[in-house]
Amino acid sequence: MKKMISWNVNGIRACVQKGFLDSFKELDADIFCLQETKLQEGQIDLALDGYYQYWNYAEKKGYSGTAIFTKEKPLAVFNGMDIPMHDTEGRLITLEFETFYFITCYTPNAQDGLRRLDYRMQWEDDFRAYLLSLDKTKPVIFCGDLNVAHEEIDLKNPKTNRGNPGFSDEEREKFSVLLESGFTDSFRYLYPDLTDAYSWWSYRFKAREKNVGWRIDYFVVSNRIADNIKEAKIHTEIFGSDHCPVELDIEI
Repeated sequence: MKKMISWNVNGIRACVQKGFLDSFKELDADIFCLQETKLQEGQIDLALDGYYQYWNYAEKKGYSGTAIFTKEKPLAVFNGMDIPMHDTEGRLITLEFETFYFITCYTPNAQDGLRRLDYRMQWEDDFRAYLLSLDKTKPVIFCGDLNVAHEEIDLKNPKTNRGNPGFSDEEREKFSVLLESGFTDSFRYLYPDLTDAYSWWSYRFKAREKNVGWRIDYFVVSNRIADNIKEAKIHTEIFGSDHCPVELDIEI
């Protein structure tokens, strides 16, 4: 059994000041992923005994960025998806292990007024093609802040948010297409009808205190290993970011 954690830390340096290392040790994951690290190489030195560290930095300073920490050394590591228009923002890391591929992803936000929606749609198509190319070889597990609440159950106020970034019809449809192409949302696989289960809350209006949130952080797996999913958790008890960590426990 492997325990995997994904967390959008909204700036790892700030999160470290808010107890990140304690949470990291407590969770004791086999693979631990970060999104929105918001730093460049050399700006932090995390002493994580027993873990190999892999980072992908955005060219733009203080923006985006991902990392994976893993107890088992992978066979290979790839940053990005080898498409120049997508590979400057540090959004993707792929690890190849003997029996599966593992990916962490920080999906581009469609932005206010959906001004980046066209780019987001291109990203979705190219990322899906990338996943399917890997899936031909061995099963895929991917995780991260996918910047979409898939169904109305996945956010507190679906009616008033329809058409907003992360809950536009276009973004939701792309996630449906992704799942239909051969993937399983691990949390909904185990908890199809669970309400009020969120992983992100606005810093405004005491949203977290009131649990007015969105579920936009996921673990998604190839359909053929969905039966291996043992548990999927949302760690709402852990603070330090506007997102909380999400977990997948899987036999792989």
